[in-house]
Amino acid sequence: MANKKIPFRRCVGCGEMKEKTELIRVIKTPEDEIIIDSTGKKNGRGAYICNTKECFSKARASKGLEKSLKTAIPAETYDSLEKEITDNATK
Repeated sequence: MANKKIPFRRCVGCGEMKEKTELIRVIKTPEDEIIIDSTGKKNGRGAYICNTKECFSKARASKGLEKSLKTAIPAETYDSLEKEITDNATK
């Protein structure tokens, strides 16, 4: 039996290719709402970011999420993403 293929995605902060399960997915829904997709299965245009503060800082400074999602990202979304990264770092 063949091994199951593991999908790789590119981080918008550092640009490295990593396994999809290692990254946080941020999506733009069809209703133009920006949310963090913890399941990885919601519909919408997705962008991925590493679970580190360094990548978050790079993505915010370079507007990587905004470019990938092709829309402006509200400050509240950046705040909730930063909180999730901080919470995951303390686990």
